[in-house]
Amino acid sequence: MKYKCVIFDCDGVLVDSEAISAQVLVEMTKELELSINLDQAIDEFSGKSFHGIISYIEKRIEGDLPENFESCFREKTFALFKSELQPIKGIHKMLNGLSIPFCVASSGPRKKIVLNLTKVNLIDKFPQSNIFSSFEIGSWKPDPNIYLFAAKQMGFEPGECAVVEDSVYGVQAAISGGFDTYVYAKGRKKKIFGSTGAIVFDDMDNLETLLNS
Repeated sequence: MKYKCVIFDCDGVLVDSEAISAQVLVEMTKELELSINLDQAIDEFSGKSFHGIISYIEKRIEGDLPENFESCFREKTFALFKSELQPIKGIHKMLNGLSIPFCVASSGPRKKIVLNLTKVNLIDKFPQSNIFSSFEIGSWKPDPNIYLFAAKQMGFEPGECAVVEDSVYGVQAAISGGFDTYVYAKGRKKKIFGSTGAIVFDDMDNLETLLNS
C-alpha cells in the first residue's frame, strides 16, 4: 500500500449517524418555527462543528437559541444512537483487511465517538490512543488541525496518510492539510465533491483497492 496510515472520519464513514443527528435537528428547529427538511439538514450540517450549526440556526431564526439546546441535542441523539445506530455497510470487512495503522479523527466529542464505535462493535479496532477529537485540541473542520494532529500523534507526515471523509467541511480540512482524500458518497451527494480534488467512491468494498492504486 502506498500509504503508511489511514485516518477515518467517524460520522458517515464508520457509523451511519448523519441522518439520525440531522433528524433531531429538524425536529428541534421545528419547535423554534424554523422549517428545514432532512435532506437540507444533512447537506448543511454534516461535518460542521456544533458551534457552526448553532450559528447557522441563530442567523435563520434571528435570535439566540435556548441555553440547553446543545445538551438537549446530545441527550436526544445519544438515546437514538443506542437504539438505532448502524455501521456503514462493509466497514468491518474494510478495517479487517487493512495491514497498516489507522485511526479516527472527528469533530465530535470523544464520548460520542466512543459511544458510536461501541454500539456498532468497532471499538476494539480503535484503541483510545487512536481516537482523536476536535474538542481535545479546540479546532474544528474545515480547519485542518484535527487531521494534522492525528497524523502527528500516529507518527506520520500528511503525505504518508490517506483521509476518508464524507462531508464538505471534512474534505476541505483534509485537502488543505495536504492529505490525499477519499470521499464516501452516494447518489446525488457525489456531485458535491466532483471538483474538490478528492477521490469519490460509493462502496466500502472498493476502498482498499483505491488506497492501493
